[in-house]
Amino acid sequence: MPMTSPITSIVTHPGSAHKDELLACAVLLALYNVPILRREPEPSDLADQSIAVIDVGDRHEPENNNFDHHQFPREQKPTCSLSLVLQAIDRYEAAKNFCAWLEPAEWFDCRGPNATAKFLGVPREAVNQLNSPIDVTLLRRFASLDQVEPGDPIHAILQMVGRDLIDYIDGLQKKMTFIKEHSALWTLPTDSGDRSVLFLPRTDPMPPEPSAGIGLYVEQAGLADSVVALVYPDRRGEGYGLSRFNDHPELDFNRVSEEEDVHFAHKQGFVAKTSATELDRLKELVEMSFIAAKAAK
Repeated sequence: MPMTSPITSIVTHPGSAHKDELLACAVLLALYNVPILRREPEPSDLADQSIAVIDVGDRHEPENNNFDHHQFPREQKPTCSLSLVLQAIDRYEAAKNFCAWLEPAEWFDCRGPNATAKFLGVPREAVNQLNSPIDVTLLRRFASLDQVEPGDPIHAILQMVGRDLIDYIDGLQKKMTFIKEHSALWTLPTDSGDRSVLFLPRTDPMPPEPSAGIGLYVEQAGLADSVVALVYPDRRGEGYGLSRFNDHPELDFNRVSEEEDVHFAHKQGFVAKTSATELDRLKELVEMSFIAAKAAK
């Protein structure tokens, strides 16, 4: 969704570059093929709706395409310039749900590495250990430029990053809706009590990656405490894939590896593939895979 008004250029701060404004610029470049000017903004920039001012300027005015967070009170929930741009294009809530890296990025930019490590419950050194040379190079090269024009390599890379991020968020939004509309919950009795299985049937047309997003849907739908297995169309055949949800310890699909209609079962027992398509048979295979299941006596 475009912002309140089209933009003709982006202004962000000079000097060292950070991940939040780099990604904020990338998202805007996915929508508008415009130059990035790395300089302090003029009052005229902040007043001009056609100029997006990112991570500088001490103003959050989405109606004027100004997206800075540094003027926010210290006690405010960590919010960075990327957060503000995602809010402006109605992607922030979905990004929070689908992009596990977003909240740590907000914390890192607003609170620094020590507070971020504490927030994540990891040692301080783990924050540096997760640094990627891809991040380092993009940030360093971006910081070395005063202006980034369409056609420049960095500009092209940032556009790709922004487009992929928006496509990922939008694609998962559609997939969550698709799963909600088509999936069903099975209740299977076991010696340990009733267990739930999320089943996604075949549809026409089939999504390109039938199993993509199913685990996330279980989490988002508040079913993580009850669902132990997933059954979904096999993208490589006419049958179905069977897998543990969150590596549930009560399931071992090696228990059905010798069944005639099971053509693959991983040695670790977390996934199997079957040519079976009848619901009763699929339920039976899952029941047989429970370590404590009545059907596995």
